[in-house]
Amino acid sequence: MTQPPASVVIVSRGRAEALKRCLIGVSQLQYDPFEVVVVADPAGIAAMQGVPCAGHVKQVPFDEANISSARNLGVTHAAGEIIVFIDDDAVPEPQWLLHLLAPFDHPEVAATGGFVRGRNGISFQWKARGVGPLGDAFDLDVNAEQATILHPAQGQAIKTEGTNMAFRRDVLVDLGGFDPAFHYFLDETDLNMRLAQAGHATALVPLAEVHHGFAENALRRADRVPRDLFDIGASWAVFQRKHVPSALHADQWKRLKEDERKRVLRHMVRGSLEPQDVGRLMRRLNEGYAEGSVRAIGGASLPRHPAAGFQRFPARGRPSIVIPSRPIRFAKDYQNAVDMVKKGDIVTVMSLSPSAMFHKVLFTKDGVWLQKGGLFGRSDRNAPLFRLTSRSRRLEKERSRVARQRGLREDC
Repeated sequence: MTQPPASVVIVSRGRAEALKRCLIGVSQLQYDPFEVVVVADPAGIAAMQGVPCAGHVKQVPFDEANISSARNLGVTHAAGEIIVFIDDDAVPEPQWLLHLLAPFDHPEVAATGGFVRGRNGISFQWKARGVGPLGDAFDLDVNAEQATILHPAQGQAIKTEGTNMAFRRDVLVDLGGFDPAFHYFLDETDLNMRLAQAGHATALVPLAEVHHGFAENALRRADRVPRDLFDIGASWAVFQRKHVPSALHADQWKRLKEDERKRVLRHMVRGSLEPQDVGRLMRRLNEGYAEGSVRAIGGASLPRHPAAGFQRFPARGRPSIVIPSRPIRFAKDYQNAVDMVKKGDIVTVMSLSPSAMFHKVLFTKDGVWLQKGGLFGRSDRNAPLFRLTSRSRRLEKERSRVARQRGLREDC
């Protein structure tokens, strides 16, 4: 079956180095046809010129602190039938698009969302979630091996994460895209609610994985400690005005403020914030809520036809390869992997030490998928703390764990 043409939209501001790494990951996608649209600030546009694939990317300058407006600009320039979003501090698995876009074979599906792994490359940040009438997210139980098409209950929605989601372009246009009133936070949740209200189905796709780094920005540090809560307060005010009955606003805001205060206090107890930071952050939260209560709301007017034609990104045809390694020969194996990546291969280095160390997975700046850990250590965090095994069996187990996401051949 012919695969639908897709546009991968990446919004970047203040994270030029993260953007470069994201683009290297995107260049390894095993899918055809797709194009890449980068909406970035001047530093991001300048930095990406050093990435080999930059000449194949639609580059759209934008330097405002408004992720919804930036995404809408990406939609304007995207010519794919399906529009896919990934954050600049994330990296997709090579088979990401293949899995994420497969459910669009079903006409009822208007959106899809995948799973998101965290910084250690093993644990999940987000899996399957729904959205309640008040904007609260809750876990959903879906099949971990295949896509699940979901129709939300009345007043609810299916949650797609901003760093791993896809939509039919015509549906985005009909809905007015992302509401620019959401400068940051709740932007995709609002769109999820409007999708549900319009009667559209969403498919959640566990095997469509991205690795998300939580890089720092103007609103949070790299360790996820908040720098400013203004936009969170503003977005909650906008969300309430659009989706929550007015009689419930005051009580909900009281609960939300208390939750944010507890979060800030936890950071203070850990030593990540000073006592005076608590008062400042809470003041900013309230100031944002007040501003969001009067902010203009409503979707954008998006063009039915894209600003430019489809700019096909070169497809990755080479196989995905695993190089078994161990600490004593890691430097040599890693350099071999780097050389292979430069030739166009997709390479995973699995370096297992004779220990019970927990495993970590990293996509390096050189474009190598790197997994390190102990021969007897956990990769699945729910597995036993120690499990006796041979090196060959453990390597095969780890290879099988990522085979469908990374495009590894079954006969290798």
